[in-house]
Amino acid sequence: MNSTPTGHVSERQPNLDRRRFLRGLGVCLALPAMESLLPRRLLAATIPGAAGTGTALTATGAPLRMAFLTFANGCYPGKWWPTGSGKDFQLNESMLPLANVKDKIQVLGGLTDVAANGGTDGPGDHARGGGTILTSVRCKKTLGADFHAGTSVDQVAAQQTGHLTPFPSLQMSCDIVQNAGNCDSGYACVYQKNVSWSSPTTPLVPENNPRLLFERLFGAGLTAADRRESLELRQTQQRSVLDFVANETRRVSRGLSTRDNQKLDEYLTSVREIEQRIQRAESAGNQRQDPGVESPAGIPTDFKEYLRLNLDMLLLAFQTDNTRVATFMFAGDGNNRDFAAIGVPDGHHYCTHHHNDPDLVAKTCKIEKWYVEQLAYFLEKMEATKDVDGNSLLHNSMIMYGTGIADGNRHNHENLPIILAGGGGGTLTPGRYLTYDNAPIANLYLSMMDRMGVSNVQRFGDSTGRLANV
Repeated sequence: MNSTPTGHVSERQPNLDRRRFLRGLGVCLALPAMESLLPRRLLAATIPGAAGTGTALTATGAPLRMAFLTFANGCYPGKWWPTGSGKDFQLNESMLPLANVKDKIQVLGGLTDVAANGGTDGPGDHARGGGTILTSVRCKKTLGADFHAGTSVDQVAAQQTGHLTPFPSLQMSCDIVQNAGNCDSGYACVYQKNVSWSSPTTPLVPENNPRLLFERLFGAGLTAADRRESLELRQTQQRSVLDFVANETRRVSRGLSTRDNQKLDEYLTSVREIEQRIQRAESAGNQRQDPGVESPAGIPTDFKEYLRLNLDMLLLAFQTDNTRVATFMFAGDGNNRDFAAIGVPDGHHYCTHHHNDPDLVAKTCKIEKWYVEQLAYFLEKMEATKDVDGNSLLHNSMIMYGTGIADGNRHNHENLPIILAGGGGGTLTPGRYLTYDNAPIANLYLSMMDRMGVSNVQRFGDSTGRLANV
């Protein structure tokens, strides 16, 4: 296995013989995959030996994407787990927002993360849950710089597939970035604020500022200086990135089919909409009372808008093949954000320590369901977006949603709340509720890496084999 680590949203010179871009002053806007532009060799009905080649392709030649979306503080099992089994299952209250995409998801019960168990380390389940959810390797309990975890599944995949895209992987977050200090019972904050690790000692700090992520993905010049110059010019002149590539857009559109021109219009509209949402967030930030501390520009005050803005950018990153591997922390484990906007003024972490108090249980479930609503928003948009092969982006993706804490009240790590969405390019069988007998979640990761064509990985973390029947 290639062990060369991939850095945080590392940038590489695009492979221009297979990728098309719109270019302007300090702007390099990737185009979505289009039939008119894609080489014929990627439109073949099948690609012999695609599985196991490391190319992250589906059988039709479309890109295969993989993302890990994580939420905080576990779940309330009584409202989470479906009833029934197999294809004959009914969504429970917390998952009801997924009704429109029920046939696009697999609910996976009985998966464990034993690396997060306490053992002789004592308390610190939130740190261990966050630090091991994608590595399945026990974290070293320390408050210093000698932290030690494991290489995460996304980075094992990125090490073999990252050369195919400008960004080997993306790391995103809607939480604060804090890698120093004590966050949980003697564990360094680095374990709760990062889920992506390129090596046991190298966490990949996620981007939590939508403006900076937008500039990387859609306004990216060849250098950081180009990006700054382009952004400053656009902000001064109150112009969009689309203004700087208008001539190139017209030139490219003349060579596209009617169907691809419609796709181009939809894509550019989405880019502009995201840009405007970021501008509104920045403007609102300037109008708020100065709290006396610096705050990154471009972060909406409304958490729902903040999450969805990032989800929309993740969708466009997949659509334009800017990356095929991503992690997105909705919130780090132990997060105590309040949800006053939905009638829960208490902190999330506080509510999950409910000790079966009916009021706190109800508030916990309300927050839990709210997070699932954001997942449903993303999956529905992925399903509505057509890929180059005519299938949906969701069909050509594997999206895992979950957390390293199972029951938020008990702080255990058995029977984790895990959802696997998407068709894996036709290799997955969604629309089911499956249960396993304490299978390591690492087994699921091996099965996902197999589908990405990642080779020579016989064991990952505490895996005992591939997850059967997924």
